[in-house]
Amino acid sequence: MGQWRNGIRNGLKIRGRKACGFNSHLAHQLSLNMQKRVFIVHGWDGYPEEGIFPWLKKELQDRGFSVFNLSMPDPLKPQIEIWVQYLKEQIGAPDENTILFGHSIGAQTILRYLESLPKDEEIGGAVFLAGWVHLTDEAYETDEDVEIAKSWLEIPINWQAVKSHADKFVGIFSDNDPVVPVSDAKIFESELGAKIILEHGKEHFSGSSGIKELPSALEAILSLEE
Repeated sequence: MGQWRNGIRNGLKIRGRKACGFNSHLAHQLSLNMQKRVFIVHGWDGYPEEGIFPWLKKELQDRGFSVFNLSMPDPLKPQIEIWVQYLKEQIGAPDENTILFGHSIGAQTILRYLESLPKDEEIGGAVFLAGWVHLTDEAYETDEDVEIAKSWLEIPINWQAVKSHADKFVGIFSDNDPVVPVSDAKIFESELGAKIILEHGKEHFSGSSGIKELPSALEAILSLEE
């Protein structure tokens, strides 16, 4: 894609109904006090220092989030199995304090990660920046690009499985993205009930397009806490 890819045990023994109420309340309070974790997944031929990622990481850290700006394996030749497995390893045990943010093929990685989770696991939500299930012809520079994208385009996504692991999704798209058809926004909206944000003139939200900050991305992540 060239320039575009870019319960705590404390020794107390409490019995009876009060014990159940105490433990339930304690667990709830502990959940509220746990630090939110945000995992940022870059795109094809991307890297952690590209585009909005450094700015977004700092903004979130300033607000008390623990942020993991991932460096995905072999970004020039992303493969579904390898990227999903790597994301699983980085996240460990997902929970309601886990928030995922993915750009381009990173968004697809998140979708495929979520559909692979056991039925009882849920996260706090996900934000997709220029996420896609289709690509324009401009996305390909070589025949190798076509082959790399093939599995991402042809292996179907189980949208129901994805949706069963989170209640909140946001999709951010640009009205002049040269590689992602804006019509894909409707797919995220209809399949996931995602809130859609359409930016004007942001192309593929790449650093090469001069996009270094994106307030809507920060606001989208913060909205998942509401």
